[in-house]
Amino acid sequence: MSHAIQRASELALDETTVTALRAALKTTADEIVQAIIDEVPPYAGALQGRMGGTIRRAVRTALGHYLDLASGNATGGDAGDAAYELGRGEVRDGRSMDALLSAYRVGARVAWRCLAAGAVPAGLPAAEVAKFAELTFAYIDELSAASAAGHADELAARGRAHELHLEHLARDLLAGQGPDALLASAQRAGWQPPVSLTAVLLPAAQARPAYRALDPSTLVLDDLPDATGVLLVPDADRPHLLRQLTDRTAVVGPARPWTRASASYQRAVRARSLSSDIRDTEDHLPELVLSADADAFADLRARALAPLRTLPVATARRLQETLRAWLLHQGRRDEVAAALFVHPQTVRYRMSQLRELFPDLASPHRVLELTLAVGLRDS
Repeated sequence: MSHAIQRASELALDETTVTALRAALKTTADEIVQAIIDEVPPYAGALQGRMGGTIRRAVRTALGHYLDLASGNATGGDAGDAAYELGRGEVRDGRSMDALLSAYRVGARVAWRCLAAGAVPAGLPAAEVAKFAELTFAYIDELSAASAAGHADELAARGRAHELHLEHLARDLLAGQGPDALLASAQRAGWQPPVSLTAVLLPAAQARPAYRALDPSTLVLDDLPDATGVLLVPDADRPHLLRQLTDRTAVVGPARPWTRASASYQRAVRARSLSSDIRDTEDHLPELVLSADADAFADLRARALAPLRTLPVATARRLQETLRAWLLHQGRRDEVAAALFVHPQTVRYRMSQLRELFPDLASPHRVLELTLAVGLRDS
């Protein structure tokens, strides 16, 4: 209240004037409240009944403090604190700062009209009336500023609390919490669960910029280990999502029911561990399947390809490539030859060697094992 206190020190109303003004406090407060109800729509219902009585008392208290200030008997601290809390309360009641500022403007006008009507007959010199007006509006301006600060602080606190709830929900989803825990976390965050979530893995520095182009219900974390960021995109249109991420270093997991978002995240993590070139995990399902259990895959390869281990390394490698092409091209010799850049007769010769090494090569079970064993090229 520094500006109002300065104005008050220049005025200091005499006791006769202050007494006359105090006598009109209740009427003035009632007129202020009624004018706000009439002129500021968001308060039409808020100032009725019990709430109206509370507001009227608050207005009378503020006017009383104002007169203490005008008579040189008070500082502005208490009124400023009350105005600050009023601003915070407006957020809790769902009203904007514009509504409160409008109420202050109406209140200032009515207060000045009523107080001036009492001050002049009480003998306030004409030369002091201008100072009285300046004090009135300086006081309202500083109350308004205190309320605006309270309103902004409450919005910031609520926004950060909401953001923390959303972050907590995202962590619960990545951790694979159970459906009941996830639903409770979503409710705390005020987040409406979608049908599905798609995990997007990308560098932490790109997470927030990418998030701004996506559905506002997308959950985002940008503080995971290894400078990694994660987006959990609700009900994503996959082709559109991939186009939006064209300029990002992103790995897109599969869409999964929202309570199973951890599965989408884990697949994206595994895809990134396989290759830095993978963007859409759906394009690399064979590699992901064959690498799901690295030890089991190694055991399968060792057992299925054991006959090749008896040969010189270069020979074994040529025969393994021929076997792979033969399986993938379903035994069509010309296509196998084209894939290997060799003559069909070379394919015939190598396949005769392979049939000696694998007598049961026509067995469906053997074909399955060998197809899996040579499904990925040796790194």
